Amino acid sequence: MYQALYRKWRPMTFADVIGQQHITDTLRAQLVSGRLSHAYLFTGTRGTGKTTCAKILARAVNCENLQNGDPCGECPACRGILDGSVLDVTEIDAASNNGVDNIRDLRDETRYTPAQVKKRVFIIDEVHMLSTGAFNALLKTLEEPPGHVLFILATTEIHKVPATILSRCQRFDFRRIGAEDIARRLLDIAAKEQIELTEGAARLIARLADGAMRDALSMLDRAAASGAVNEDTVTSALGILGQDDAVSLAEYFKKGDLAGAIALLGEYYNAGRDLAAVYDQMLTLIRDALLIKTARQDDAALAALISPAYSVSTLKKLCDGLAASTLLAWSRGIGASLDRMRSASNRRIEAELCAVRLCTMGAEQYDSLGGRLEAIEEKLKNGVPVAFAAAAPAAQAAPEDGPPPPGDEDAPLLAEEDGGAAQSAKPAAKPVDSWPAWPRLLEALTGKINTGAHTNLKLSARGVMEDGALVLLCEDGITAMLAKAEPTMKAIREQAAVLAGAPIKVKVREADAAPPPQTGGADELMDRAKAFHIEIHEL
Repeated sequence: MYQALYRKWRPMTFADVIGQQHITDTLRAQLVSGRLSHAYLFTGTRGTGKTTCAKILARAVNCENLQNGDPCGECPACRGILDGSVLDVTEIDAASNNGVDNIRDLRDETRYTPAQVKKRVFIIDEVHMLSTGAFNALLKTLEEPPGHVLFILATTEIHKVPATILSRCQRFDFRRIGAEDIARRLLDIAAKEQIELTEGAARLIARLADGAMRDALSMLDRAAASGAVNEDTVTSALGILGQDDAVSLAEYFKKGDLAGAIALLGEYYNAGRDLAAVYDQMLTLIRDALLIKTARQDDAALAALISPAYSVSTLKKLCDGLAASTLLAWSRGIGASLDRMRSASNRRIEAELCAVRLCTMGAEQYDSLGGRLEAIEEKLKNGVPVAFAAAAPAAQAAPEDGPPPPGDEDAPLLAEEDGGAAQSAKPAAKPVDSWPAWPRLLEALTGKINTGAHTNLKLSARGVMEDGALVLLCEDGITAMLAKAEPTMKAIREQAAVLAGAPIKVKVREADAAPPPQTGGADELMDRAKAFHIEIHEL
């Protein structure tokens, strides 16, 4: 009968346990010297070897031929404990035996001496599940048990264990197993099981296992069902993103290609992948990209910091044109979407809305104005096009043999609605002309206004002429606010007057805002008053 890999390859000696040398060395030294405690508490995340070490310790204290602190596995005690025929070693699941009566029965059993081995061993797994009354019933026995009894407690949630229990045990904290150690162990087991496992697939499984050896072996079991195991097999069997898939999605976000991002998410959805898991893996990629962007280390040191699924060169290419503030904004947006996905009735819609937010990021998604400016400067430095509307050219020459350009009579008409019914049609507003001296004005303002305001004007504003006035059309509210600041506006008026050869009125308006209503002779009166140096206050 087939046996799961994590059960078949459970370590039999302390020497076989990987990633917990600080614990196994201490236990072996205590066994050799005979300085054993009466109670041990093993704590750590799942799959790190707590129950395995408890079972090895139970055999070692009863072994008749101890081998440098490890059980021999050949003596009657070792064989009997392994096959379950020795009843003096008892393993209790506290999740299902968590009442006071269960602990009282256990306490009564401690009175009897072992029948077949030297010590009676009680292994209590998931001890944090015991009730308050059960903990209290265990206290006195745990503090002063008979000499022939050994308690081994195991838990994944140490904060739920009362301090009175902790103070009566020797505590050992199990660490997450390193990805490199897990990958080596997987390759060794695969070779013995005659499973074709590539090194890249072993590294990918090790990263996904998050320090749990049992999880890694379970993933290998699933992926090996179809034969040879490579990275594509693992991603397909586990329903996760591959390295290239995650980077491709990030590239769409980087370019602001919403159509491409939505199409890729649709492919993942149709392939049966959990879109919440897709974004969870994106957070890992963003974390690695932030390390590449901000850590001042050489490539060898960076390779040790990032996940084994990605290479330093791949991440550096992705980071070109991406500021750290943009990556942080991505992580906040994805984190918020993951929170909403937990209660969303349609996860796909929420995942696609997240893609919309990341592809069309505005100023409000950055922590500060400085963060947004950093993102803009990074794009300019790397030649990545920014997502702002470009200024329309003043005029375009028509081809010689082509039809003449449409006149005003061909302009589209806009229908007005009143109560839901179209009543009349009016000609479209007359197009405004770009101010030819706008590029020279931007150049003249260099060093004369705030750097942030100057950068925003270059990227998200353009100058047009409306009724003899220079109007700065801004693509967003922040640019308009920076332009309206009095020191900036004063410098713009001065330089615009120099370029125009005469004083010129300057206004600021957002591009999507309607132009102000015509005031008739009021503007003319104001211009005349200013010509005679009469102070005018505009309300």
